[in-house]
Amino acid sequence: MVTSRILVVEDERIVAKDLELRLQALGYEVVGLVATGLDAVRLADELRPDLVMMDIQLQGEMDGIEAAGRIRRDYFIPVVYLTAHSDEEPLKRAQVTEPFGYLLKPFQERELRTVIEMGLYKHRAERDLRASERRYATTLASIGDGVIATDRHANVTFLNPVAEQLTGWPASEAVRSPLADVFRICNESTRAPVENPVERVLREGVVVGLANHTVLIARHGGEVPIDDCAAPIVDDRGEGVGAVLVFRDLSEHRRQEAEQDRLRQKLQETSKINAIGRLAGGVAHDFNNLLTIINGYANLLLSGLTTKDPLWESVVTIQDAGERAARLTRQLLAFSRRSMIEPKALDLNAIVAETTEMLRRLLGDNIEIALVLAPVKDTITADQGQLEQVLINLAVNARDAMPGGGRLTIETHYLQLREEDLANYPDLKAGRFIQLAVSDTGCGMTDEVQARLFEPFFTTKGVGVGTGLGLAVVHGIVNQAGGHVSASSKTGVGTTFKLLFPSTTAAVSTQSKETQLPIGGTETILLVEDEELVKRIATIAIERHEYRVLSASNAAAALLIADEHKGPIHLLVSDVVMPDMGGRELADAILSRRPDIRVLFMSGYSEEAVFQHGKVTNSHAFIQKPFSPLELVRKIRSVLGRVP
Repeated sequence: MVTSRILVVEDERIVAKDLELRLQALGYEVVGLVATGLDAVRLADELRPDLVMMDIQLQGEMDGIEAAGRIRRDYFIPVVYLTAHSDEEPLKRAQVTEPFGYLLKPFQERELRTVIEMGLYKHRAERDLRASERRYATTLASIGDGVIATDRHANVTFLNPVAEQLTGWPASEAVRSPLADVFRICNESTRAPVENPVERVLREGVVVGLANHTVLIARHGGEVPIDDCAAPIVDDRGEGVGAVLVFRDLSEHRRQEAEQDRLRQKLQETSKINAIGRLAGGVAHDFNNLLTIINGYANLLLSGLTTKDPLWESVVTIQDAGERAARLTRQLLAFSRRSMIEPKALDLNAIVAETTEMLRRLLGDNIEIALVLAPVKDTITADQGQLEQVLINLAVNARDAMPGGGRLTIETHYLQLREEDLANYPDLKAGRFIQLAVSDTGCGMTDEVQARLFEPFFTTKGVGVGTGLGLAVVHGIVNQAGGHVSASSKTGVGTTFKLLFPSTTAAVSTQSKETQLPIGGTETILLVEDEELVKRIATIAIERHEYRVLSASNAAAALLIADEHKGPIHLLVSDVVMPDMGGRELADAILSRRPDIRVLFMSGYSEEAVFQHGKVTNSHAFIQKPFSPLELVRKIRSVLGRVP
């Protein structure tokens, strides 16, 4: 058993020595005997005894009551008073120091032990209670919810730091204040006051939750959306002595929910666009086959007519309509991100500058074009034709939004995206980008229009004026280039489109104009096309220029020709998508039989699984449907090379 250590403070030496002997006889350790209040305080600090026995009446500048008060306050050491008097005034002063007992001189050993043990027990209980309170306070201070406790009259008795922050009330001012002053709440929508849940808890003794859409009005006037729960505080007899209120800030929760809704909507829009894109790609593929036939025969007819022929104008009209339809299919393919592209390193500033002259003619004299081009040294990887189409589509939309004239501003600058920025750009990765911004001073758009801005076939223009594909095409092209497009608009102020392209350090690609090659030749060409009319027009075009054509309607027939033909086959011209075996598999099979054969693919669309970076493989050429007979034979001659 640990011996309790006691400091004796007594200014009468004989009494002090007698008390020391008695304490030792009872099994206590006396750590010191002092006669003044100042010495008592000093030794209490140095020795930290378990208990101090203090004479109330001490000589000197500090009496026993003052010394006991300092020891109690500064060192939390219990004090038992010794006194030979029962004067009321000193005893009243002594009570303020919260003593742990009194001994009236003279006293017996039994009284001495009883007072000491009761004082030590009371001190241990108080110490345990304080430790429990500290744990309780630490726990409440560390949780992320606000906590307010009240007494039975709804006056605040406790606030944790979170509650202080949310209400704007420091605990020093809130404690003993009415809860209604500290915790003011109302309905978020109606602004009507809401009954404080603590009032019902105190009235009915039940646990109460807060109604939805409740906001806390802080002391400084700010508002915080919250939810909460209040419960009664009961004593040992089960009677209510107060209430505890726990509440939390819903701002972050709402922000996360809004972000989830935005991402969910983005995913739904992406899924819808992808589905429409697959449909558009398929429609464009079939339509391009038909346009190859229409435009091809129109070209053949025109080649045999003169401008004086009565059929000339009709055939030209057919050809013009076919070319317009071909442009529409190119838009469909660009929107569906299935168009054949030739991405290369481009100087964005140079492309903007080159396209500006065309835009000036397109927009007219009443629209001013302003260029604000940053000194961008990096390049972007994109198809130049598609990038020019993006600028034209945005410029045309801006022109339509400014019928009375205005200003079109085209800007470029660098933009660095960090990980924390990606919440607004879920389709991008952190890194360096070049931003192209196109702004107009037009009529702007409503929120409803902006919500459907990139939706295919959605247009605010009249019937026959717009296809609703312009911005959908922009969206498809930018995404195909690995970028991101967004728009901001305000009615009556204007609209700004911001396009982000990944920045690269690759040198600008230079491409010399294709040398004018002879068209005709004597080589043998294996033509494989499952669409009979396309195969027929292609055969006519090729044979007109002295080539020998071996035609097949499917891969099986083509393989049979490759096996049985005795002479050389110089070029395989094959559709990419065919029943049973596609063009790529067919090319591989024929190359295994005839390694020297060259390959030219043709298709109405390019599937991402087949075409990479614009070509099936780096060694094979491609021609996009619809093509004219002249374009086909020029491409064939280019693949075969010059005539020896």
